[in-house]
Amino acid sequence: MRRSGIALLLLALTACTPGGSPASAPSAVGTASRQSAAEAEATLASLRRVDDLPLYEMTYTGDYETAATGPAPTAATPFGCSLFAAFGDPKRPLFGRNFDWDPNPALVLRADPPDGHASISLVDLRYLGFSAGDDPRGDRRLLDAPLLPFDGLNERGLAVGMAADDSAYATPDPGKPTVGSVRILRLVLDQAATVDEALAIFARHNIDFVGGPPLHYLLADASGASALVEYTDGRQQVERGTAPWRALTNVPLAGVGEEERRHDRRYRVLADALGRSKGAVTEAGAMDLLRSVAQPHTRWSVTYDLATGQVKVVAGQRWQTVHSFRLAVG
Repeated sequence: MRRSGIALLLLALTACTPGGSPASAPSAVGTASRQSAAEAEATLASLRRVDDLPLYEMTYTGDYETAATGPAPTAATPFGCSLFAAFGDPKRPLFGRNFDWDPNPALVLRADPPDGHASISLVDLRYLGFSAGDDPRGDRRLLDAPLLPFDGLNERGLAVGMAADDSAYATPDPGKPTVGSVRILRLVLDQAATVDEALAIFARHNIDFVGGPPLHYLLADASGASALVEYTDGRQQVERGTAPWRALTNVPLAGVGEEERRHDRRYRVLADALGRSKGAVTEAGAMDLLRSVAQPHTRWSVTYDLATGQVKVVAGQRWQTVHSFRLAVG
């Protein structure tokens, strides 16, 4: 498990890390909302509690501004997330992800912006200023939730997720706009239908890692395409692939041989299992695989079916309780 010092994270930055300080209060409330009053009220009224993590579900009605500002939480290391894409069964391409961090409330967010793709994503509500004991009902801070997708799936069958990577850094190109390291996931979910389109969005932007640990990203789509995006020696590195599986933890992978990658235990466990099955896993098998690499601080485990839009979530390692959600894809 990799370590670094305590870092101030901007809204657009995040890491998968236990042991952080309580989130600071938001600097603005509902700054992302471009909703009418009725749409905002409908959004807040849709909130429901589905698990005592607590885990909530909410449907965002109307539009939002992805360039909006927001709260500035703090966090500490160590951290560790595990992700994989499995394409061995072409009828059931799956994307799985463990989010490992503090015992914070989480949100399953449905969004359907008027000029973008519908999506389901998972949000750590601490980044909006909520702690586990808070009651978020009617709280307008929830209107900033679209800014914070930690992983997600859109209606075109494109899934995205991220994990911290201490070794990475990005040198900005003055000719490109800059976007935060989590906000880029919202741009991808809203605007991209394929891995190639998602990579084009990454290529058009600088990624802002200032103030927090850098990230690397896993992308996958229903066609079986996948890609790793990392930042090495200040430059963006992309590793494309159509292999039957791909895994990502918290060690750099671009330009690193498979033998060296397997020095990381969680990567090795994922690679061994996915290699044996040639990337063919069931939904239940995918959740079992996430369980095999879970850590004491795993907050949620999620599988996304890229072909059917089926989403399965386990909160707080309560493996016997699997919550099901559905996004129409195609």
